[in-house]
Amino acid sequence: MDYKVTIATGISEYSGTNNYIYITLVGERGESERTVLDNPGLDFCRAAVDQYKVRTAASLGQLLLVRLEKQRYFVEDNWFCRYVTVEPPEGGEVLSFPCYRWLVGDVKVELREGRAKRPREDSLAHLLAHREAELQDRQRTYRWHMWAPGIPKCIDAKSEADLPPDVRFDNEKRSDFEGSLHYALLELSLKKLAIKFGKSWSDLDDFKRIFWKLRSPIAEYTMEHWREDWFFGYQFLNGSNPRMIKKIQELPPNFHVSGDMVQAFLKPHTTLEKELKVGNVYLVDYAIMDGIPRNIIRNQQQHIAAPLCLLYEHPEHNLIPIAIQLEQKPRKHTPIFLPNDPPLAWLLAKMWVRHAEFQIFQVLSHLLRTHLVVEVFCVATMRHLPAVHPLFKLLTPHLRYTLEINCRGRTQLISADGIFKRVVSTGGEGLLVLAQREYKVLTYRSLQPPWDFEDRGVTKLRRYFYRDHSLMLWDTIQNYVTGMISLYYPNDSDVMEDAELQAWIKDVTEEGFADVPHFGLSSELKSKKELVTLLSVVIFTSTAQHAATNNGQFDWCAWVPNTPCTMRSPPPEDKDSVTMELIMDTLPDISQSCVEMAITWHLGRAQPDAIPLGHYVEEYFTEPRAKELIDTFQKDLKIIEEKILEDNKGVELPYLYLCPTHIENSITI
Repeated sequence: MDYKVTIATGISEYSGTNNYIYITLVGERGESERTVLDNPGLDFCRAAVDQYKVRTAASLGQLLLVRLEKQRYFVEDNWFCRYVTVEPPEGGEVLSFPCYRWLVGDVKVELREGRAKRPREDSLAHLLAHREAELQDRQRTYRWHMWAPGIPKCIDAKSEADLPPDVRFDNEKRSDFEGSLHYALLELSLKKLAIKFGKSWSDLDDFKRIFWKLRSPIAEYTMEHWREDWFFGYQFLNGSNPRMIKKIQELPPNFHVSGDMVQAFLKPHTTLEKELKVGNVYLVDYAIMDGIPRNIIRNQQQHIAAPLCLLYEHPEHNLIPIAIQLEQKPRKHTPIFLPNDPPLAWLLAKMWVRHAEFQIFQVLSHLLRTHLVVEVFCVATMRHLPAVHPLFKLLTPHLRYTLEINCRGRTQLISADGIFKRVVSTGGEGLLVLAQREYKVLTYRSLQPPWDFEDRGVTKLRRYFYRDHSLMLWDTIQNYVTGMISLYYPNDSDVMEDAELQAWIKDVTEEGFADVPHFGLSSELKSKKELVTLLSVVIFTSTAQHAATNNGQFDWCAWVPNTPCTMRSPPPEDKDSVTMELIMDTLPDISQSCVEMAITWHLGRAQPDAIPLGHYVEEYFTEPRAKELIDTFQKDLKIIEEKILEDNKGVELPYLYLCPTHIENSITI
């Protein structure tokens, strides 16, 4: 009897192989002969879909597994297999066996048929043994590691070279990532050379001399409007760190602002006390920055402040700053900076707030709350969910490349000799202390957009596009996840009885998020609702939340005075002493400014191989109903896209970071 077998090779560079490939079909009534796959001409070329026949003496019955083997032919040549399909001789249903993995060395891989199965849905001893063997092998490969105390655990890999091939960048991605960094650093060198032989670095306009070639429309808009108070306020809502602003109804006791100080900046016929009561006053508090160790760059001490910034939602001018204090523990003569102060004093105070923004958004909002949080789920997923598990199929596309980009971040950006150490005021020890402080107060609740906005009191704040788009995406993701979970878990008891799922959440909470006193995620999942919420958090964080903090960083940081990466002089204590010379001595120097521009361009640019949110290039789900749910998800995302684009037509300062086509399906940069 002839079984028709189709094998698809990967589409990226070097996916093909000239090694021997063998196949064995495993059915409930026995196995086929081990068959070498060899057609006339070349087999298993890049992007090829090759067809073969496998002969058996009798029907194998229900097919359980496809066993692939690769053996070296002269030289080792790795092979990436996308999938295998098998058409039975009696002309029944064509079965699909997803693979999407590398075969490296002389190796044997057994593939399950594509329908997702919970552990209790497998009754045959052969299939149960296959699940167990797969997880045992993965747990040897994917191990937990404590990179530093007091932050989430990560993958045990000293560098990206130590990672398994299945989670590495494709060759094209690797070449582009390294090439773009070299390109950015080369431009940096050219800029420094041009300035070295030009005029002195003495005025804010001098920053325009590094503002060439690498640029964006919003970066140029920022350069033109960064001094304006409305633009300063806008960035708390729709910049790279839109999660800090909170409504307050009374002033913090350590913020020495009086109503008389800010009366001139409120609407007519009101007071600060009244505006606090009606909910028009907001605070951004950088208390977490207080006392953070300061970096030393080229033997020069850098400086850090922990500002408090009071904002007012003015009926005509929108959200504007009305008072800034640069210390958490004010002394008798600590100044309160106000919009009617000498212009340079007010400008420098706002720069100090934006400097704190750079540290918080890069280290906490971006690195810790997206990259490192999602890595916990990456590792736990590889350790406890076999490829046939519905949650593995659901999550894997949203975890693509995350382990490698995080390894590169640890070795190239935030390491003891990384880029942050060279140019960022919290680089080195300060970065770690900052992350440890945030980890102590990190909550699972804060990762859920509806609760986050409600807890911060910002549900009615005007022009908060990040909030509006986040909630649309959250609802759509949650609807998609609800459909998928209802398909595979009809009842709450199905969730509780899934041993692999319960091992997964236990690993997440007791290993990945160990020692988080207030995180609030249970180590046991007891209902479909709990599971849907958790999976929605993982997908939202790895897609929309990452896009909101990552994709605009060049836009807001390219004009360095708007978001300086470091400050070279201490915060001013006398408003009247602020001069342009002091400002230029405080802001990053030429070299630091060039690096800030280069690295934010490198990390914030659109990725050439990006897979948009909701697009699934690798088809892990094969069931028609699951495919229908994916199709509905994509249609819902298209509706969101059209609404966002329509709302931004003709807008001078568009907010497009959360357009679904601008959001990657996983954290890859």
